[in-house]
Amino acid sequence: MKKINTNLLRQDERIDDLQINNLKIIQNPKGFCFGIDAVLLANFVELRKNEKIIDLGTGTGIIPILMAGKSKYNHITAIEIQDKVADMAKRSVKLNNLDSRIKVLTMDLKDATKNLEVNTYDVVTTNPPYMHPKGLLNPEDMKSISRHEVKCTLEDVISTGARLLKHLGRFYMIHRPQRLVDIMYYCRKYKLEPKKIQFIHPNFHKRPNLLLIECRKAAKPELKVLDPLYVYDDNGNYTKEIYEIYGRKNIEKGVE
Repeated sequence: MKKINTNLLRQDERIDDLQINNLKIIQNPKGFCFGIDAVLLANFVELRKNEKIIDLGTGTGIIPILMAGKSKYNHITAIEIQDKVADMAKRSVKLNNLDSRIKVLTMDLKDATKNLEVNTYDVVTTNPPYMHPKGLLNPEDMKSISRHEVKCTLEDVISTGARLLKHLGRFYMIHRPQRLVDIMYYCRKYKLEPKKIQFIHPNFHKRPNLLLIECRKAAKPELKVLDPLYVYDDNGNYTKEIYEIYGRKNIEKGVE
């Protein structure tokens, strides 16, 4: 078994095993840890050999690291505005010896089109903040930035992704169903044509609480609605589809 370099850890941090191709990630339980939405998005993305990929608002780098486990040939750029979180992502990349394939940039995604080449990326991925700012939020709080549109809006994310993508490039995002009208509006506004959508349900009896969407830049209109994905069965265990996404046949309830 390969020895884990614990020298990359800072105070209050831990190393979690992603249980996919021996990949690991550094997380701070006092901050914002990744959830199943990141895993679902990484699985939803279709990758082709030697594509140029960018992840907007990468957090601790979970989506680029998972995508690196799916393909050995692609180069991924990851953008994160928070210094401490971006540093954690960089150390996770180093932990997995992915330095040559994943580049983490500490940058406001709204500045991406000023600092990076536009119309050049094959794939944009993003798991953006889902919620509008409410009440008195600390604009520098890690959890507030991750969950609420404090540093960027849905329109910022979609417009930036559209500018970075090449013609017919693919935009992948996970979000909340209650924002579907906004998502469709902004995608059309910035010439990202919705091509596939899939709704994620907590179980067979509850309404969807997440959605996955794939858009293509300057493509012709035609939307395919995929079969819904259910996370838990009636016994509270992961469904067969979720087991397959995680690549494990046996996952204890509540353990990821």
